[in-house]
Amino acid sequence: MSFVIRAATQADLQPLYEMAKLTGGGFTNLPPDRNSLRAKLDKSAGAYARGGPDLADELFVLVLENAETGEVRGTSQLFTQVGQSWPFYSYRLTTLTQHSRELERTVRAELLSLVTDLEGSSEVGGLFLHPNERAGGLGLLLARSRYLFIAMHRARFGDRILAELRGIIDERGGSPFWDAIGGKFFGMSFQEADYFNAIHGNQFIADLMPKHPVYIAMLEESARKVIGLPHPSGRAAMRMLENEGFSYDGYVDIFDGGPTMVARTDNVSSIAGAVEAEVVDDQLPKGEKALIATGKLADFRCCYGARQVTDSGVAIDARTADLLNVGKGDTVWSIAR
Repeated sequence: MSFVIRAATQADLQPLYEMAKLTGGGFTNLPPDRNSLRAKLDKSAGAYARGGPDLADELFVLVLENAETGEVRGTSQLFTQVGQSWPFYSYRLTTLTQHSRELERTVRAELLSLVTDLEGSSEVGGLFLHPNERAGGLGLLLARSRYLFIAMHRARFGDRILAELRGIIDERGGSPFWDAIGGKFFGMSFQEADYFNAIHGNQFIADLMPKHPVYIAMLEESARKVIGLPHPSGRAAMRMLENEGFSYDGYVDIFDGGPTMVARTDNVSSIAGAVEAEVVDDQLPKGEKALIATGKLADFRCCYGARQVTDSGVAIDARTADLLNVGKGDTVWSIAR
């Protein structure tokens, strides 16, 4: 089977909704709510339609399509500049050191401080692959195609980029981290708060969340031990991010305590290593495995293929040329798989 990444349209609403129902909660960027998903697709359509190169508060939604059946089997999102419509809150892990001469003792206390440090960053998120397709490197295709899109539209993205990983969710669908902090002030379960955030944004956090630092030692053990840990299903995603140059710098999600990974945009491996070249041969019989993309904005398409980069341009295999609808003289971007 062949799969291609393309720009999402309103025609993708139903498959996105069906996938949203499979996420199991804690997946703010893909809520199982038609109106919210429709609004996302509307905002994405506006971003694809805008031709200007300047940075703005935009959202691009991509989908993974089975090229043979036309079925949508995955999705991912790119936020160009977070924290513009409402504050982008995170908890930041910090340490307070105090010393008593009389006791001859030094005490180091770990704190969680509510911050908006990451405001203005771009974000990669909303990645979901249908459970029946979690093989063959399709998750990697979904993830890395976003970086090719950024490289091809660099001026539309910030100088720093982040990725939030879902935190630990228990067998009841609850969050020990939320129960220990947010749940005590909001009078709602994690599922309720997470759903409300997905539909309405997190301004309610600004309205009601205490602004004073939280001493981690005062939290229940169940909450302390999950701070900064990804959900088991997100461990592979965390490794992929680390391989791209992202790192965990003490920022955690205010809802479930999951880690926020951060990188300088131009230092992300798949962005720094992206090659732009003219197609000089579209019948390459064999070559280096690569992700290959073409098209600006709504015409963006990306797939796995074979390439051979030379001083005169790039040769690609016939199947890739067909999937991307390109030929000799066209321009493609690529990165080694």
